[in-house]
Amino acid sequence: MDDPSAGDRKSKAASPELVQDPDERARREVDNGLRQFDNVVALIEQYRDEKRQFKLRPSIIVSLQRVALDGISSFAGLTRPSDITISGSRHQPPGAHLVLGLVEELCDYVNEHWEASSAVHLAAYVMWRINWIHPFDDGNGRTSRAVSYLVLCMKLGYPLPGTKTIPEQIAANKTPYYAALEEADAAWDEGRVDVSRLEELLGACLSAQLVQVVEQATGTTLQ
Repeated sequence: MDDPSAGDRKSKAASPELVQDPDERARREVDNGLRQFDNVVALIEQYRDEKRQFKLRPSIIVSLQRVALDGISSFAGLTRPSDITISGSRHQPPGAHLVLGLVEELCDYVNEHWEASSAVHLAAYVMWRINWIHPFDDGNGRTSRAVSYLVLCMKLGYPLPGTKTIPEQIAANKTPYYAALEEADAAWDEGRVDVSRLEELLGACLSAQLVQVVEQATGTTLQ
């Protein structure tokens, strides 16, 4: 069993990669990441129309993963066709035949708890649950962070200001993120939904993102 503190969490499955050169793949991942974030912003603006009620749908999750893996994997926009393992994690994702139903349940949880739960809780739940299901051959982490940010902004009702966004902060330092995911996994193994550590992480990242706005506006350093 891998030690989750030993390094990055990586999915292990038969992956039909379209790009073999590591430098070219890295370039495409960066470009796709920017496009994925642009798509999140576009969705936020689209659903700000009072006539359109936001509901989290599997199609939204799949579409954001498609952008992340565009030109990199022939599985872009497709749920994984086989079982998968995650190196650096104790968690064994569910079988591929369960993925579609679990993604539906994830969306149902968010939509049914939309009014009663806080924005940070819903965002944390999405981030954990997509990672737990691991519905894709690749891009699960990137997609979980993008969908989480989308849900956070939609629940608040507007796109968050600030240049160093929550997904960027987490991507820059994944150790607390991985630890929070493992803690949520352990709670689920005991039959509980507990994403409190992820909520704390998201709250801290949100504060950091908004502090940057204040610093830019006032010309002062607050941290």
